[in-house]
Amino acid sequence: MTGLQFKPIAVLAGKELRDCIRNRWVLAVTVIFAAFALVIAYFGAAQQGAVGFRGIEATIASLVSLVIYLVPLIALILGFDTVVGERERGSLDLLLSMPLTRVELLLGKFLGLSAALACSTLIGFGVAGVVLVLSGPAGAFYHYLGFMISSVLLGMAFLSLSVMVSVFATDRGHASGAAIAVWFFFVLVYDLLLLGGLVVTGGAVGGDALPYLLLLNPADVFRILNIFGMDDVRTLYGLTSIFPDRLASPALLSTVMLGWIVAPLALASWRFRK
Repeated sequence: MTGLQFKPIAVLAGKELRDCIRNRWVLAVTVIFAAFALVIAYFGAAQQGAVGFRGIEATIASLVSLVIYLVPLIALILGFDTVVGERERGSLDLLLSMPLTRVELLLGKFLGLSAALACSTLIGFGVAGVVLVLSGPAGAFYHYLGFMISSVLLGMAFLSLSVMVSVFATDRGHASGAAIAVWFFFVLVYDLLLLGGLVVTGGAVGGDALPYLLLLNPADVFRILNIFGMDDVRTLYGLTSIFPDRLASPALLSTVMLGWIVAPLALASWRFRK
């Protein structure tokens, strides 16, 4: 197999990004992220009878819960018809007749959609970030920047999963159903299964392996990556008792998240070549 050519990948990625901008997808998601972030940052303590921009740690903890539900869903919706949609429209054969390989086609589409998702995430959450940083200590900027970057990585992980679904699916209907199933499993069901297993067995099964099992869910990796370094929030979530410090390294968790981006995309590339 010949080596990858960067130019056709970049051209296709640029086209995907321009399409997302042209149909106002990037603008819509940016507005959604900015609105939610500002509302949570300002009204997050309303239940305690207070409003206003709070400390950066409490705000990030609230935004983490939002991101875990919203970003994976948007990423899966964005990418579920990447390949199967082109196949149904009859444009896939035209794309493959051009001087580019199947892997280059897949990478170009993935990188273009990733760029669109990253722009929406960084700009949307960045609006609230500016307000929070201006009203907080100087170190708040680095905390919030890490949150935004990890949000982009989470989106890319689920976008990679959606591209894999699109390659394996036989039609758009099956692809959309599988994408929703992926969201339900990783965002809602996975942690319930772990908790249920611990409760049913009284902690006898899966207790020691629980930290490693959490790494098998990109949503959990994102959660741990953002809240383990904040003492008050970490205690609130109970992570000090179930997740060891040796696994809480930002470098290790970021590497695991990168693995969640690369592995589904590699599997999709293998299948697409077949």
